[in-house]
Amino acid sequence: MINRAVLIFVLMSAMLKVEGNSHHQPASTKPHIVVILADDLGWNDVSFHGSDQIPTPNIDALAYNGVILNSHYVPALCTPSRASLMTGKYPIHTGMQHLVILEAEPWGLSLQEQLMPQYLKKQGYSTHALGKWHLGFFRKEYTPTYRGFDSHFGYYQGFQDYYDHSVKATFAPYDGYDMRRNNTVDWSAQGKYSTDLFTEEAVRIIDNHQSDQSSLFMYVAHLAPHTGNRRDPFQAPDEEIAKFAHIQDPERRVYAAMVSKLDESVGKIVAALRAKGMLDNSVILFMSDNGAPTFGIHSNRGSNYPLRGIKETPWEGAVRGVAAVWSPLMKNTQRVSNQLMHIVDWLPTFYAMTGGVVQDLGEIDGVNMWPMISEDVPSPRTELLHNIDDIGDVYAALRRGDWKYIKGRVHKGVADAWYGETGRDGSIRYDAKAVMTSLVGSTLAGFITKKQIMERIAKQGDGHSFSASASGKETSKWKLLQEETVLRLRGDAEIICGVSNKTNSNQSACEPHKAPCLFNIRDDPCEQINLARDRPLVLLSLEESLASYRRTVVEARNIPSDPEADPSLWNNTWVNWHDELDMLTDLDMTPESTKQQRLLFLMFTIVTSVVVILSLVMFLVRSVSPSIKITSFPSDAINVINVFKISGYTNTANDEKLDSQQEY
Repeated sequence: MINRAVLIFVLMSAMLKVEGNSHHQPASTKPHIVVILADDLGWNDVSFHGSDQIPTPNIDALAYNGVILNSHYVPALCTPSRASLMTGKYPIHTGMQHLVILEAEPWGLSLQEQLMPQYLKKQGYSTHALGKWHLGFFRKEYTPTYRGFDSHFGYYQGFQDYYDHSVKATFAPYDGYDMRRNNTVDWSAQGKYSTDLFTEEAVRIIDNHQSDQSSLFMYVAHLAPHTGNRRDPFQAPDEEIAKFAHIQDPERRVYAAMVSKLDESVGKIVAALRAKGMLDNSVILFMSDNGAPTFGIHSNRGSNYPLRGIKETPWEGAVRGVAAVWSPLMKNTQRVSNQLMHIVDWLPTFYAMTGGVVQDLGEIDGVNMWPMISEDVPSPRTELLHNIDDIGDVYAALRRGDWKYIKGRVHKGVADAWYGETGRDGSIRYDAKAVMTSLVGSTLAGFITKKQIMERIAKQGDGHSFSASASGKETSKWKLLQEETVLRLRGDAEIICGVSNKTNSNQSACEPHKAPCLFNIRDDPCEQINLARDRPLVLLSLEESLASYRRTVVEARNIPSDPEADPSLWNNTWVNWHDELDMLTDLDMTPESTKQQRLLFLMFTIVTSVVVILSLVMFLVRSVSPSIKITSFPSDAINVINVFKISGYTNTANDEKLDSQQEY
């Protein structure tokens, strides 16, 4: 019996060594947290939501093996969404509720706010940010490494060119380079594809991480599939574009390639965690910051089908975000969750997972969702605020239970309909096996299989016979993904609009700029049937909740663009220009004055050089021909010499020489 126990111990030790590829297991029990954030990814542009047009096998494999969060809500724009993730607060409570930080605007997320990496650092985490920031950079204190991140490799602005990493301002003529390694401009990134750069950096961070010293928090905020500059918005490697010849629209074809590179990135990051032996103590979250802008400014031709609206609007197509989470720490996986969740919930959820007390986070809007995610217990969230924006095209939107309230509109309602390609034309078919054999699929298959074997060995150590284990009928927490499971989950995650406007003659038209609209999102996820007239008490109750939120609104922080942000004033780069201006102020200079002073200095240098040369020539002439007499001398010079004589500064030898001249 003792020999058998020893044998089992030796086998388990050997298996653990193979499992970690000779890398030690984390000394800390706190999980590694990896957040992969897509930018402007459409609801319909991950294939686990039902579209066949753009296969995303790695993202799908992560989703099917974990939990698909089908009612995960986000603000409708980049800056508010990222502010919510980092603070655990709705945008109205941080002053980030109105639009985004444009390129030359001198404002950012308040320095009074504590951010996710700052909280996690207190829990002993190493914190790293990659890619997009978009929470302010006019002063260095607003940038990632001053706000809790140990490192940042990426860009400050809301987008960039995928190859030359320039940023052309959206509504101004300013244009400059924007790629940084921490606080230093990284010129070496030029010519390299942004998605690849951020992926390679993520893998490097994982490879170099020392799990025995700290747990890892890595925030990978991809550029993809946001467009680049307007002069060349759609960019992807040629070999990637060639995979999507079945897509007729050329812009949509390149967008598909951009999404495909994003999918590849997810695969490489998951595989790196496995190779480092970190996967069995990790939480990996993949999500989009908001819906796709199918048309309009920075349109990427993404599709939110079948949801209504696009990015920036209060409709589901903007605020219902793609999201899925995987972790071996979850107890109930391979399922679709339709329970309410908001991006503000991730801060308290992660903090609680690290052993932190959520109450220590102060007055936040987020709640700890880990029990719901891990065990499928009822969600503690029953209500969420989409936004209140009282500037310009004012609007407000709120969700409670199945009910959604909307009042007001954006851009005069031009984006209030249904847009985007269905991706279900039958030209290609969904390949479940490609999902299972993708890099994520195969990585997790190997990981799960190893766990199953280790579990069996542990049971044998408890006295279970080899024959009983070999039957393959024992229950296990670890479930290998099967093709039928893939297809079932895909069906569960697909949204079907159901009844249309035309089928209900009693429903009232929705004109939210005239009167509030009310939708039952569970029955009508595509927001087709306005029930405001039919359910006045529900409408009134939601309006009372909205009024309560209004009493807590913080004034929007927006500040107009500053022409002194112009990169042409700063070596054609986007910089922390208010810091630079402070330094120039100390020198009594301005960006324009520095230009003028450079010109004056150049002119002074030229004039001085000419005077020196002429003086030298004069000296040489007089040295060679001392008998040469100057027949005339400017009277002003005589006056100057006399002044020097009177002041006692004359040279005696020179005085004698001057006195010997007849002219004097």
